[in-house]
Amino acid sequence: MSRRPSLSVLLPVALLLAWPLGASAGESPATRPNIIFIMVDDMGYGDLGCYGGKMIHTPQIDKMASEGIRFTDCYSGDSVCAPARSTLMTGYHIGKAPIRGNNGGTPLFPEDVTVAEVLKKAGYVTGGFGKWGLGNEGSIGAAEKQGFDTFFGYYNQVHAHDYYTSHLFRNSERVELEGPEHNVISYGKREKRTGKYAHYAIFEETVKFIRESAQSGKPFFCYAPWTPPHSKMDIPEDDPAWALYKDKPWDPEKAKVVAAMDTMVDRQVGEILSLLEELGIAENTIVFFASDNGASRAYPGLLDSSGKLKGYKNKYTEGGIRVPMVVRWPGKIEAGRESSLPWYFPDVMATLAELAGVSNEVPEDTDGISVVPTLLGKGDQKKHDYLFWKKAIRMGKWKGLGKPGELALYDLSSDIGETNDLAAKHPDIVAKLTELMEKAWIEPRSQEPDGKNTGTEQGH
Repeated sequence: MSRRPSLSVLLPVALLLAWPLGASAGESPATRPNIIFIMVDDMGYGDLGCYGGKMIHTPQIDKMASEGIRFTDCYSGDSVCAPARSTLMTGYHIGKAPIRGNNGGTPLFPEDVTVAEVLKKAGYVTGGFGKWGLGNEGSIGAAEKQGFDTFFGYYNQVHAHDYYTSHLFRNSERVELEGPEHNVISYGKREKRTGKYAHYAIFEETVKFIRESAQSGKPFFCYAPWTPPHSKMDIPEDDPAWALYKDKPWDPEKAKVVAAMDTMVDRQVGEILSLLEELGIAENTIVFFASDNGASRAYPGLLDSSGKLKGYKNKYTEGGIRVPMVVRWPGKIEAGRESSLPWYFPDVMATLAELAGVSNEVPEDTDGISVVPTLLGKGDQKKHDYLFWKKAIRMGKWKGLGKPGELALYDLSSDIGETNDLAAKHPDIVAKLTELMEKAWIEPRSQEPDGKNTGTEQGH
């Protein structure tokens, strides 16, 4: 005669089945750190005060750096928006990433594993707020089909050019943006606009998600790929940040709007850090702040957005791919540290997975390395043999720039501005970098844009 298992037997089994994959012994989902990853769009390496900037007010992010760690040698995965996001979300460098063009509508594949999907294995609530750029609403690449419980903002990155769009999307459902007529500073000139400033709506949803997630008791991943100061440079005239720059005699005047948008973002970063204190979760929340690539323009002699780096967005010089990266975690990351560890967006997945205790969920063929040992200042930090981009490669202090067979060579330890081409003096190093570049590039899987951009009627 068969017998049912007793409750004392079933309960441990049920708990084991419910336990998130990769959990460490003695660790519950509630004790895992909340993760906030803020990534603004086109902020230059030299825009922040903590990176040497002199013209733009960024006191909150500068304070964040003083309370955490500032990386001097962190890089985007590419020099433009969609490919950079593709490397961050999937852990592949650009030679293997699923999206390598910047058209705005090419989706991730269903089989692609994202950072959000990995963190959900650890019991995280996942939310995204801003510009997705990895698949249009309703497509196979839409954020809510790629591991996000909720996504609010722009799906198509061309739509994200417009701060006064009539609508955004929440999990592929259209959300109307309504508001009164008001004055807007657009490229430095006053204009009348009707409707709500889209970034305000995105920021409000970011804050709402953090509040609600904190109350749920579950760990959360808040991915905030905010759009400022990208593209169409608009800011409401009554935003407090504009008052700091409106009377500056700067030429071109749009530089004032770029500065104001950066300062607006800085204020909002400060508000989020204050919110964490208010909610009592600051010591269990790690916050990352970065830019998706270099500045859209360097404004030399004015903003000097690239600092001492050469070039800007869409270039594979340092100014196009080296980005600010500040990380804060009170009580875990020692305050006021600086690191020159070279790392880049493909490392984000491995890093967040280790923080969440699910490193075993990271696909084996990804290219990332966890930088948790450097963040926490303990353990052995593995380093990359090389960092790869389509037209650049870094191996230690050496930077190869250009196509294989046509590489210029720079020693970044003494020539951060890439002014002295040493290729003729070191043909052996050039040959090695060329060999690595040729091996790193794998022809992409067939993936075409879905051809639609339902986000904007204005065709920006």
